[in-house]
Order: sequence, then C-alpha cells, then structure tokens
Amino acid sequence: MNGTREGDAAWPDGLLLAYYGDDFTGSTDAMEAMTAAGVPTVLCLQKPTRELLARFPEVRCVGMAGSSRGRSGAWMDDELPEAFASLATLGAPILQYKVCSTFDSSPEVGSIGRAIDIGVKHMPGGWSPMVVGAPRLMRYQMFGNLFAAADGVGYRLDRHPTMSRHPVTPMSEADLRLHLARQTARRIELIDMIQLRGDDVDARVRALSAADTPVALIDVLDEETLAAAGRLVWKHRGEGIFTASSSGLQYALAAYWRACGPLPAKSSLPLAGPVQAIAAVSGSCSPVTAVQIAWARAHGFHTERLELRRALDPRDGDAEIERVVTAAAQTLTLGISAIVYSAEGPDDPAVTGFDAIASSAGLTRHDAARKIGRALAEVMRRLLDRVDLARVVVAGGDSSGEVASTLGIDALSVVAGLAPGAPLCRAWSAEPRRDGLQIVLKGGQLGEASFFGAVREGRVSGV
Repeated sequence: MNGTREGDAAWPDGLLLAYYGDDFTGSTDAMEAMTAAGVPTVLCLQKPTRELLARFPEVRCVGMAGSSRGRSGAWMDDELPEAFASLATLGAPILQYKVCSTFDSSPEVGSIGRAIDIGVKHMPGGWSPMVVGAPRLMRYQMFGNLFAAADGVGYRLDRHPTMSRHPVTPMSEADLRLHLARQTARRIELIDMIQLRGDDVDARVRALSAADTPVALIDVLDEETLAAAGRLVWKHRGEGIFTASSSGLQYALAAYWRACGPLPAKSSLPLAGPVQAIAAVSGSCSPVTAVQIAWARAHGFHTERLELRRALDPRDGDAEIERVVTAAAQTLTLGISAIVYSAEGPDDPAVTGFDAIASSAGLTRHDAARKIGRALAEVMRRLLDRVDLARVVVAGGDSSGEVASTLGIDALSVVAGLAPGAPLCRAWSAEPRRDGLQIVLKGGQLGEASFFGAVREGRVSGV
C-alpha cells in the first residue's frame, strides 16, 4: 500500500469538511462517522448560518440535511446551487454531496450526476473523487462495481434483494461508471484497488486531473483500501475539491487521520441508557424494517398501520391521522412503546398497489409518497404534543426529512451510538418542547431485527 509521509494528514485551521446530505438518514450517518472518530460535527436542518454555527464553536465538520435523493432534476437545478454555495462559503477544503451507500439514483430522480455537475462549479479542484464503499456498513466497491450485504450475504447491487427492486430507483447496474454515465456526460475515471495499492497512484491522480473536473471512483474493499482512499482525497484536496460520496468518505478520512494524524486510535461513542417507552413512525418499505416492526410487535410494542387510502383522501386524511395518534398515545401513556407504519416490506399490498392507491386519490406516485411522509410527520408532532417522550425514531429517509422539518428542529448532534449509520441524536430547537429531544433517523436497510428494542434500551446493535 502506498505509504504516508510525515505531515500528510496535518489539519488546517477551521473546518475540514462541509457536506450536503441527499436525505436525512444519510446525513446523520455521515455525522456519526465523524463524531465517533473524534471530529466534532453538527448537522444543520436549514442553511448553516454563522449565527447558528456560533452555538457550536468547536465543530470541524458541518452538514446540511437535504431531500434531493427523491427529487427531480429541475428541483436540483433550483435548490442545490444555493445550498452548495452556502456550504462553500464556510471555507472547508472538501465540499461533499453525501449520497446513499447503495447509490440510490436515476437520471430522473435523485440524479447524482446532476448534483456533481452543479457542485463542481463551487470548488476549484481539477478532479472530483468519489468514495462509496463503507465496510462498516457492509458496502464494498471492487473494480468499480458496488456490492452490499444483506442478512450476512453479499450481493452485487443489481442482484440485491432490496435495491434491485427499489420502488423508485431500482438498481439495474452495479458498475457505478455505467450507472453514473446515464446521469452525466462528465468524464468518469476509476482508481481500482490494484492502482490504489501501487506506488504510482499519486501520479494517476495528477494525470487525470484537468479543467473538465472528471469524477474519479476509488475502490474500497477493506480497512486498508479505506485508509488509502482517505489519504488520496486528503493529499490531493488542493485549494478545494467537490466530491459526491457516501459516508465512506467520512470513514476513509477518519481512517487515514487515525493512522497518521491527530485522531485517537479507536473510535467510539457513549451509550445512551434506557427509557421506559419510545414512539416511532416508519415510512420505510425495506424488508429490514419489516423484520424490525415484526420483532417489535412480538416483543410488546404496539404497532398501528396508517391506512394509505384514507390518509391520501382529503376527506378522511386528518381523521386517519387522528385515529393512529389516539391509538398510539393510549399505549404510550401506559409505558408501552408504539410504532405507526405505512408498510411492512416490499411485498406489502400498500407497496405493490401504491400506484393504484395514488391514482385513486388523483395524485402522482411522487406526490402521494410525499403526502404519506407529511402524514407520518404530523403523527409524530401530535404524539409529542400529547405524551411526554424523551426518545423517538423515524424509519425511512424521506419520512425522516418530513418529520424533522415538521418538528421545528434547527440542528442535530450525536449523543450516543446505536446501530452503525443510525446514531442517537440530540435535537437543537428554538421550541422548548423540542429542544433536547433524542431522535434516531434510521435508513431502511440499517439495524438488526431488535433495532427498536435497542433504541428503547439504549444499547448498541449490529447492522
């Protein structure tokens, strides 16, 4: 492996990294990776103003949670330039568009290529590195192809039991060069694991860098290649680079800084401790979340389904929200945890029949999905107004964004570890009833079967 010279990892003054998360769960995943490594990080749920950041004088990494993963190209053209510009003005040498480690995207929805084309204009660098593999999350990139593990089995992403069947952005191509080429005309290069281990990898970066700012995918298979990728990005950051990467970038930089720089040898987060009961809302269609809901039901949680036809009907929508809130609140006041969910896995009729359900409500699939997210957000808001709760969970990236926005949360910071990629966060808000709330934003693929129980008990669980 290419060695590290003295001073390669030296930290400059000020921020090290600023990132825009393409959904809320992924944004907390990136924040967890940095915080656990010993890099103070805050996640803003609005544009990170100087006034807001003044509340966190120690931070070296700033994130901004967004919702672009489920948005159109036109929306990205309207919203991302201002978001990237606001982050670039903070002065960090690396500006990241944080993507999901399963590369959720298509030319029409959540286009990563379009985000890169917008983002590279905000940094002067001659290359745009891309780190997607994250071994801690069981995501691996080999020779440009992305793999992910499910239930202990590794799959090429176009054969993954969930991602190959994703209802919005199904993965039909695991070679990220080919997948990304459908979304941008930009030159796409690869630094594979053989080149990464070679002595001339730095020359490779210098040779590919040019005025057209190509994307350079970097293979990550294990801790060795992870640290090597981090070294390459950090050493060749120049006057500033833009990167579209998963939290693999955070893990890579931390691994490199840990190996030769100012970070402690071992990453860790404190434990949270138990609470009597938690409330959760889930808009996730993932089979992983379905197993977690079933586990919770079998272990004493109250589970309540949000009926989609009624929730989407303008005549019945509020009554349906009130119905599930009343049922959940009644059990919570008895000290019993409650989960309100919209589906249990990809084979749930609410998922397979969603197009017909949306059509019957006179809505497009996209508009119906957002309306369900807003309904779940309203469920959580009403529950918090009626029941004294210290800790809550939101499952699903789009749902997490809707809930966090509805609750009036300004920023999040990590307070404890739970499952990798799904930390326990503290909410910062001008509203006293929300300030200090403990909240977990969980991606659909994350957590073991007993995840909801682990959140209630405040213990660490596996992927």
